[in-house]
Amino acid sequence: MIRYTLVCEAEHGFESWFPSSDSFDAQAARGLVSCPVCGSVRVSKSMMAPSVARTDRGPRTLPAPVGTPAEAGASPAGPPATPQLALTEPEQRLRALMRAMREEVTRNADDVGARFPEEARRIHYGETETRAIYGQASLEEARALVDEGIAVAPLPPASDDRH
Repeated sequence: MIRYTLVCEAEHGFESWFPSSDSFDAQAARGLVSCPVCGSVRVSKSMMAPSVARTDRGPRTLPAPVGTPAEAGASPAGPPATPQLALTEPEQRLRALMRAMREEVTRNADDVGARFPEEARRIHYGETETRAIYGQASLEEARALVDEGIAVAPLPPASDDRH
């Protein structure tokens, strides 16, 4: 397996694993490699240093470049990036539609947060003005709303939820 550092046309950097260089080239040509930030399929390999494991001695520690957080005693930036799955074109279109749906709802509806079940009932029974709302409800609360004849639907996850 080869880990590539990749960059999209919007200059978002990320990493992904491929069985071979040819595999990356074939997947990229088919539009199956996409940026996890913006969804762009215009992705290319970024400059990277090879990682060669040595077996003749223990792990080697390299000094941090001047001006880096390690020099100032700070901790590393965090865990290494998680390999990203290559999405097919239909999966990419579906994610784009779900992202657009979420944006439309959050732009045009009131976020009532944890009061969602109560507010949905108040609207359904005419106790308050009819309007579009969204918020949080447990599975049990959502089932109870449906049992009462109140139409509810889950909101697609935000793009940064990584589901």
